[in-house]
Amino acid sequence: IQGQNGWGVTYTSTQICALKGSTVEISCSYRYPSRIYSLDTTVEKAFWFTQMNGNERVDLRTDSEYADRVQYHCDEKSCTLRITDLRESDSAEYKFRLITNQPGGSFTGSPGVTLSVTDLQVQVIKYQSSTRAELKCHSSCRLPDNSSYIWYKNGQKIQKETPSFYSGTFYPADSYSCALKGLEDFPSPSMCVDGQTCNRVTYTDRSICAFKGSSVDISCTYNSYNSYDKSTLWFSPERSHQWQNPSQPEALSEDSQYAGRVQVLETEGGRSTLRITDLRESDSAEYRFKFKTGSFEWRSSLPGTTLTVTDPALQVQVSRSSSSHSKELQCHSRCRLPDRPSYVWYKNGQMIQAETSSSYSGYFGSADSYSCAVKGLEDFPSPSVCVDGQTCNRVTYTDRSICAFKGSSVDISCTYNSYYSYYYYYYDKSTLWFSPERSHQWQNPSQPEALSEDSQYAGRVQVLETEGGHSTLRITDLRESDSAEYRFKFKTWRFEWRSSLPGTTLTVTALQVQVTRATVNQSYTYAELTCHSSCSPAGHLSYVWFKNGEKIPEESSSYKDQFYPGDTISCALKGHANYGSPSVYALKVPSVSASPSGEIMEGGSMSLTCSSDANPAATYTWYKENQTLLIKEPQLVFTSIQSSDSGEYYCAAENELGRRTSEHIFINVRYAPKTSSVSVSPSGEIVENSSVTLTCSSDANPAATYTWYKENQVLLQGPHGSYHFISISSEDIGIYHCKSENQHGQLGSKSVFIDVQYPPKLPSVSASPSGQIVEGSSVNLTCSSDANPAATYTWYKENEDSPKASGQIFTITDFRPEHSGNYYCEAQNSRGSTDSTLHLTVVSGAWKSIAVGTTTAVVLAVILILVFILIRKKRASKQSAEPGERPDNWEQV
Repeated sequence: IQGQNGWGVTYTSTQICALKGSTVEISCSYRYPSRIYSLDTTVEKAFWFTQMNGNERVDLRTDSEYADRVQYHCDEKSCTLRITDLRESDSAEYKFRLITNQPGGSFTGSPGVTLSVTDLQVQVIKYQSSTRAELKCHSSCRLPDNSSYIWYKNGQKIQKETPSFYSGTFYPADSYSCALKGLEDFPSPSMCVDGQTCNRVTYTDRSICAFKGSSVDISCTYNSYNSYDKSTLWFSPERSHQWQNPSQPEALSEDSQYAGRVQVLETEGGRSTLRITDLRESDSAEYRFKFKTGSFEWRSSLPGTTLTVTDPALQVQVSRSSSSHSKELQCHSRCRLPDRPSYVWYKNGQMIQAETSSSYSGYFGSADSYSCAVKGLEDFPSPSVCVDGQTCNRVTYTDRSICAFKGSSVDISCTYNSYYSYYYYYYDKSTLWFSPERSHQWQNPSQPEALSEDSQYAGRVQVLETEGGHSTLRITDLRESDSAEYRFKFKTWRFEWRSSLPGTTLTVTALQVQVTRATVNQSYTYAELTCHSSCSPAGHLSYVWFKNGEKIPEESSSYKDQFYPGDTISCALKGHANYGSPSVYALKVPSVSASPSGEIMEGGSMSLTCSSDANPAATYTWYKENQTLLIKEPQLVFTSIQSSDSGEYYCAAENELGRRTSEHIFINVRYAPKTSSVSVSPSGEIVENSSVTLTCSSDANPAATYTWYKENQVLLQGPHGSYHFISISSEDIGIYHCKSENQHGQLGSKSVFIDVQYPPKLPSVSASPSGQIVEGSSVNLTCSSDANPAATYTWYKENEDSPKASGQIFTITDFRPEHSGNYYCEAQNSRGSTDSTLHLTVVSGAWKSIAVGTTTAVVLAVILILVFILIRKKRASKQSAEPGERPDNWEQV
């Protein structure tokens, strides 16, 4: 109890110990003199604090460290401070302060209440063996003796309830955690029993509050006992209805709700951060981390990090300045603000240019209202407050935003106060509703035009004014073009409310038929449909359904039936059939078009487009000859089409009501000849008189025509690439090549050499010298033959078995009479052999040699000619010879 001269504060407890993550209440009662110097005492402000800012005590409600975690429950003589989601940093001395209207009339209860925030810890009591141990769930706070505990192994609950001790067999890979029964949301950190490398995940924050449209980082540290081949993901258990396999969480990076807004940042040392940008209220959820190795998967039931996404929810708090009778305004948020934010202040709805801090002090008139906003989030200002009294000029809209159905009606309301009308009620006051987005149509843009005079709203707008400063704008027969911001304005003889603060934003939306579930059969689809809108209007609504234009007896928001190709279904609000949803219908056969539609050359660009009349919109998949292509888009684009892209294509269109495939389209890619090649059949050695085919082939579209050449001499031209030798001969030996050609180009082949093999032709034999041969001289016998491959030669003498010599030339160096006779040579290769004879004769006196062919007629002719010459020479010599002369001796050959 602290008190003096009638002032005092009494705390229920002066020492409190609480668990991290839990909630604590710190209470006090207080007293003060009811009257001082004829002035009745009234309490102007009562608050709790832990620290000072200069000479000012910082109200916990304005301290960003306690944002969204502090509540006061105060009455005339007592006040309770409630702190939720306790953190270890909340450990401090808490004091209550009372400020009254009396000069110097303030009092602080000191000393205050000491709060100690502690965490549960798992302690290892003793080791009974290498793998057995006893664990204790410990807290520096004294807990009830009969408390029950929950134990977790690797994040999974151990089913039985146990006291604070837990014993068993423990392994280095396992982590353990504990929690008080009933406070499972506040478990101890996971702990390794043996070493520090066990499997565990520790979240940086248990809860985070963030503004709509901003970004947030949700972090954790983790350890994997076996870190090889590791995969990680972040997920939200509250999204489990969207997982394909509910037992397997789906990564947020693959969740359509978070498309383009999620990034996972992995750092060394086992730290992972989930970054979500452009936050939405629907992102408010619990987020957990999971990792998986080849032998282990962390599937924890321990709580993760809870994210709350909200408007800034600012409040202007008024307090008396300690220096004088001036007041101080504090811009406070129940959500933790970013570091060093800048603020915007408004007076009577108009921005005060110079003020950027969270507090604003000065002398304030009774007629003026004040509001604040975080810079960059001006669409979410605090409500306007009066600094002195409650009769200042201000406008408060009932709703920041309203969503309504097309064709329905809506009421947009506000409460307002005119200071001068309150005190001078006999003076005139005028009011109007307007839309800033229609300002371009005003005759005088500085003077908004009342919606009741706007032709767009003609006959559809009504303004309802009630006593007590309440105005309602009613718009009927809503159109989508009515989506806009609406503001209220009032004017008196001395004041005009011309606020730049946001009003009420109206969104008008049409109904949509959504397919909730569907089973596609061969001839029909059984589906459950829902009449849906992005609006969530209050109250029960009745709907009407139409199938193929006919009303069906169903008035709920859902409808189940069998649907066949050609069926159309729509819905509408009951009584607003003219504003029904667009019809949904099963798919029609998709059509395929090609652009360009004519001939396509290789290397050109081409696109195939698949389209189908469908609602819900269809998704498309492209196929080539029953093979699924990678692209799942309405358009298949070839930026540089290749010959390999030729083939049959078709697409499949699919939505929730079925699947249909298109007709096939053939893509024929044209191109000049390429890779022209020549082949020879048979491919081995070519033998004279055999059949041989030369084939020219080329990849071309359209098919090429071919021209065959032998040493640049045209042999054949035509559509077929083959050139035939029915009975090839040695004359066909040579170099051949072909040319492939179509209207897009031509290409020559490499040359090929055709080599024809044949046996030796009849050899030619000769002797050198060819004239008279003198005994003892040498003679060369030569044999030659046309052959492929080249022939080898062997010389023989008639009637002798062994060869005389080998080689094309046979030389006799010392010619004697016994060398006389018939000689012949044999020419031979792998394809055959043949021979030819040479006859040598020796007579006394001079030697002559005569070459005789193997042909008998030639030999006889030569002998007869020689005999005839010899006879004539003898006759001539007899006539001229003198008596006693002897004639010469001649050798006959």
